[in-house]
Amino acid sequence: MIIGLISDTHIPERAKKLPKEIFEHFSDVNLIIHCGDVTSESVLNDLEKISEILVVSGNMDVMNYPKEQELVIENFKIGIIHGNQIHPRGDTLKMKYLCIEKNWDILISGHTHIPMIKEINVENKKILLLNPGSPTVPRYPLKTIMKLKIEDKKIDAELIPVK
Repeated sequence: MIIGLISDTHIPERAKKLPKEIFEHFSDVNLIIHCGDVTSESVLNDLEKISEILVVSGNMDVMNYPKEQELVIENFKIGIIHGNQIHPRGDTLKMKYLCIEKNWDILISGHTHIPMIKEINVENKKILLLNPGSPTVPRYPLKTIMKLKIEDKKIDAELIPVK
């Protein structure tokens, strides 16, 4: 399964539209996960033309999305949050404890606008922390999205710069 990961689009407040490249990069995905701060239904309407969407609410969203989502793919338990629940912002130790509490193998979040692919070892288990960054308002030199491939019990996360 290939999953497109996106977060913190902030349209139309901070950007006019999604970069066109996103649609090319996500053309082969089975699912798109938006980690919040969508801020406009038009973003989801555009992304729904590509694939099914799973979304969580960000601190800037007025739409009534769930604060947290969970799914299981090939026995990997995946948690999805915006990230504003984590204090201080982006604290990987707090994320680790949340994953332990929820028994998540993968945590996908946004909020920081900074991409992250980080593997954490907890006893005999590995936890993967992912943040796709932002394709419109980065706090990192590049605007980014991410693709997550889960196949044959293997996980591959790829950070993708967009213009």
